[in-house]
Amino acid sequence: MKVAMKSLGCPKNEVDAEVLLYELEKAGYAVTDHEEQADIIIVNTCGFIGDAAQESVNTILDMAEYKKDRCRLLIVSGCLSQRYQQDLFEQLPEVDLMLGVAQYPQIVSYVEQTLQSKGRLLDCALADVPSVTSGRRLERGHFAYLKIAEGCDNFCTYCTIPRIRGHYHSRAREDIVAEARMLADRGVAEVTLIAQDTTRYGTDRYGKPELASLMREVAHVPGIRWVRVLYCYPELVTPELLETIAGEENICNYIDIPLQHIDDNILRRMGRRSTEAQIRELIPRIRDEYGIAVRTTFIVGFPGESREASRKLLEFVKEARFAQMGAFRYSPEEDTPAAAMPDQVSERTKQARYDRLMLAQQAISLENMRVYAGKTLPVIVDKKTGKNTWQARTAFQSPDIDGCVILKGEALHPGQFVDAAITGCDPYDLQGEVL
Repeated sequence: MKVAMKSLGCPKNEVDAEVLLYELEKAGYAVTDHEEQADIIIVNTCGFIGDAAQESVNTILDMAEYKKDRCRLLIVSGCLSQRYQQDLFEQLPEVDLMLGVAQYPQIVSYVEQTLQSKGRLLDCALADVPSVTSGRRLERGHFAYLKIAEGCDNFCTYCTIPRIRGHYHSRAREDIVAEARMLADRGVAEVTLIAQDTTRYGTDRYGKPELASLMREVAHVPGIRWVRVLYCYPELVTPELLETIAGEENICNYIDIPLQHIDDNILRRMGRRSTEAQIRELIPRIRDEYGIAVRTTFIVGFPGESREASRKLLEFVKEARFAQMGAFRYSPEEDTPAAAMPDQVSERTKQARYDRLMLAQQAISLENMRVYAGKTLPVIVDKKTGKNTWQARTAFQSPDIDGCVILKGEALHPGQFVDAAITGCDPYDLQGEVL
C-alpha cells in the first residue's frame, strides 16, 4: 500500500512527519509524493495560530476528495488534532484515524487496527516524549532538524503550545547524540537543533541547562560539518553557550532568539521573562564580542501595544541591525490569556505596524548583505535551480526561514561545501560564483 504525507507548520512537525513515514516504510508501506496514487494519506497538522489551523482544515478537506477514488484511509495527526481532538473528529467524518503528538511511534499498529476494523479511531492522549527516535525518512539527505526536547513550560500568554504539547521534556543526551550519528551515517552534513525552547534543554533532566555541552557533542560527530540552534530564549543565553557557538569550528556563528518585543509593558503582558534592559545588553554583546549573527522575530499589535511601544520597537530594530528578522501580526488564540486582554489592536493597525517594521528591516538587510560583496564565503549547496545555477547557504542563513546564495557553478551536488566569491546581493539573498 502507498502512503502520501502532507506536513504543515514548523520544523518540529517536519521531524514528526519523518518519523511517521520511517515507521510505515519499515513495515512495508511505500511512500509516494502523489496523493492520487496513495492508499493512505496523512495530514500532519499545525494548530499554532488561526491561519495555520484553517490551512490544516482546508488541506484535510482537499485530501478527503481522494477517498472518492483510491484512498482507503485518511489520517490526521499533529497539533490541530491534539488541540481540538473530539470536536475535530466529530466535525470531519471523512477522517478515519486521528492521532495526537505522542502516538507517532505506534503509527503502524494504529493503521493496521483501523484498516482491519473498517471503523474510525481517535487517540490523542498526551505522553512524555519518546526517549529514542529509531529512525526517520529524510526528504533532504544533506540536512536535518534534530529535536532535543518536547513540550514547553514557559506559558507565554499568547501561545497554545503548552496545552498542545504538554510540559517540557528533554530527551536523553545519549539518544540525541546517537540520532546525530545515525543522521551522519545517512549523509547528513548539517544539523539544526530544535525544541520549543532549546536553551532550557537539560534543566528538567539534569538539573541545569546543558545546551552548550550537547552542541559540542553533536558538533564532534564524524560527518557533521555544521550545527546550528533555533528557538533560544534570551534569559538563558549564557556566556558558555555563546563561547561554544563562537569557539567550535563545526558550529555556525548564528543564533536564533525570538525576542517578540522590546517594550517592558508588552513583554510583561506576553508573560516573557526578559526585560528591555537585558535585551539591549545582550544583542550587541552577541554580535560585537562573539561575532555571532543574530536572527529574531517580533510580534506586532499585541493587546495593549501603544503607539509609543510600537515606535520603540521600530527604533530598536533600526539600532540592533539584526542579521535576519521576521515579524508576525498578533493573532488571538482561543483559551489563551492574551485573547481575553483589554486594548486589543485593530487588524488595520497591526498591518500598518507590520509593514513599517519589515520595510525598515529590508533596508537594514540590504546594507548587511552589501558588506559581503567581494568576499569569499563557505557555503553548503542545497539544490539545483537551473543550468549551472544552484541554491546554497552561508553559515548565517538557516534553511527554510532565511535567504540563500544564488550560486553559479558546474558539477555540484546537494550537501557539498564550496567556497563562493560573492558578486552581488538583494535585501535577502546573495549572488556568488564557485571558486
